[in-house]
Amino acid sequence: MKIEVRNGNVEKALRVMKKKMKKEGVFQEIKDRQYFQKPSEKKRLAKKQRLVNIKKAERLRRNFL
Repeated sequence: MKIEVRNGNVEKALRVMKKKMKKEGVFQEIKDRQYFQKPSEKKRLAKKQRLVNIKKAERLRRNFL
């Protein structure tokens, strides 16, 4: 990942970096690895997240049609 600092504006570069890291899932990965999760718990959380994503996509589709 490469972040360019323009005109010495480090604060803006940090915001851009954090946004890119969040989009790539780096923060979620760190959070997930902080504690051990049983495989069954991982599956349950993945299923829950899938349902949230489906509902969100459905809501967006309904708004644009």
